[in-house]
Amino acid sequence: MTALLVLEKVGKRFGGLQAVKDLSFEVREGEILGLIGPNGAGKSTLFNLINGVFAPDTGRITFVGTDITGEKPYRVARHGLARTHQIVQPLTNMTVLENCTVGACFGKDNLPLHRARAAARDAVAVTGLQDRAEARASQLTIAGKKRLELARALAAQPKLLMLDEVLAGLNPTEVEHMIGVIRRIRERGVTILMIEHLMQAIMSLSDRIVVLNFGQKLAEGVPAEVAQHPQVIEAYLGNPKLAAELQGSSA
Repeated sequence: MTALLVLEKVGKRFGGLQAVKDLSFEVREGEILGLIGPNGAGKSTLFNLINGVFAPDTGRITFVGTDITGEKPYRVARHGLARTHQIVQPLTNMTVLENCTVGACFGKDNLPLHRARAAARDAVAVTGLQDRAEARASQLTIAGKKRLELARALAAQPKLLMLDEVLAGLNPTEVEHMIGVIRRIRERGVTILMIEHLMQAIMSLSDRIVVLNFGQKLAEGVPAEVAQHPQVIEAYLGNPKLAAELQGSSA
């Protein structure tokens, strides 16, 4: 597979905290790459470095062969990267369709309004929100807002979609539905980089996994290899629930 996103020795410090250190890996075109690690491992900081919220102190980030290191988020979006946020941020006074139209207008192709609406309708349909298209975002349940966050990012028509804990806070039925949506998005040719704490879900979804701990890469490989990695198991022992899920995912 062709490398779509490449990180080379990326680092970021906040005062005395080294949040990310000498981090290198690649995301290959067409794959789902899972990003896991204990709380505070640097996962969300890494997302912010990729999409331009923060500029790295060291290292280089390239996307489709173009150096995007330190570019502003709106410029990163133009290259074809879109993301969701762990804490959903809908435009509450706008409808579901209007939210997605905004995503399309400010996405990869900078679509004019009539084409943005068409892209928004498609994203709404893919995520199963067509029955709520004219509802205000404030009227949605948590699960609905999670789907809207995903739909708005998808409407930007990205080459790479970064998902920040889209399964968090969902019940088992909602998780199953969202997993189906993520698989459909990948089938449409969108590459996915996702942070997730639900081990069984991310192990079943991902082609490969990168594990972070204290801002550094601890392990990388296919899910079965990562789940059995001694240092990965040790990193999760401080959270018995996640450690059990990690071991259960490899059973």
